[in-house]
Amino acid sequence: MALLVKHVCRGHSFPKFLPSLQLHHQGVRCRCSTGPDTKDSAPKKIFSGIQPTGIPHIGNYLGAIQQWVQLQDEGHDVIYSIVDMHSITVPQDPDQLRQNIFDMAACLLACGIDPNKSILFQQSSVSQHAELAWILGCKGTIARLKHLPQWKEKSGPKEEGSVGLFTYPILQAADILLYKSTHVPIGVDQVQHLQLAQDLATTFNYHYGKYFPLPTAILGETKKVQSLRKPASKMSKSEVDPKSRIELTDSSDVIREKLKKAVTDFTSAVTYEPDTRPGVSNLIRIHSAFTGLSYDEICLQNEGIETAKYKFVVADAVIAKMDPIRTEILRLQEDRSYLDGVLREGARKARDIAEKTHSDVKKLVGFN
Repeated sequence: MALLVKHVCRGHSFPKFLPSLQLHHQGVRCRCSTGPDTKDSAPKKIFSGIQPTGIPHIGNYLGAIQQWVQLQDEGHDVIYSIVDMHSITVPQDPDQLRQNIFDMAACLLACGIDPNKSILFQQSSVSQHAELAWILGCKGTIARLKHLPQWKEKSGPKEEGSVGLFTYPILQAADILLYKSTHVPIGVDQVQHLQLAQDLATTFNYHYGKYFPLPTAILGETKKVQSLRKPASKMSKSEVDPKSRIELTDSSDVIREKLKKAVTDFTSAVTYEPDTRPGVSNLIRIHSAFTGLSYDEICLQNEGIETAKYKFVVADAVIAKMDPIRTEILRLQEDRSYLDGVLREGARKARDIAEKTHSDVKKLVGFN
């Protein structure tokens, strides 16, 4: 059964389509909500991953990385993985993939991920991910995987995607369950994949005894960032036009130029009307995300300013936040030995946890 939840956040309300799924705090708890969370005061065991498919853009930063840092700083038990095994479900140049892994590590560290507070590691360095995925895959079904939206979207009408693309949601479930995670920060587009992880945990527990906790979704405050060139589409690393996105390593001049070229419309006023003015509304959302101002406050402050000038206001807000992060990314990219050390130490810590879980699973299944 599906559930349509009205999520209200800082005066902004928007519907979220959620399949029947164990959700954080009885339905949806907004990460930006105020006041104590008395029902969830105990530390959470959190897992999340990000693919090394290029330099993250501000949509990645606002939608995921900021939340990762917040969860880490709240004192939870957090494990973050650069999921390189997921990235090869589509063709990758080996040399570029190697560079992307280090670039992603540099970006995460520069944004605030602290290896003294979090475990940050490269997925392929912990072989138990793939081993648990095989065991879980033997409890999944082809019909179940065919219904997942990413397979339908990426395989095309003739279902010509790779076996890896078809089964990667099971590897995703293994990523989560291997660390007996209790909570997973996700976007709405990943809800059905987390539901699969819950279903596989439930099936495993039914056959072998209660072992895996059912991971709960943490749905963060939605910070919808659209393409600067095609505001009807989500900002994406895969879009051909580099002017469509602001990457974390973009200089101040590049950020100003990209926002200057952002598609808007022929109306000069700054108004938030996402249905009729998607381009300008996207700029307002970006401005709001980087300043904490509400959409109404932004429109009031910029009343009488033409959109051409407003673009530079948005650029200044983005640069103020991103310029120190960019500087730190560039510094870390020059220190490959440090990045390698962080990932190796993270893999060692992750492996210690993963080995215990996998040893238990092998005994339960009958391998040992």
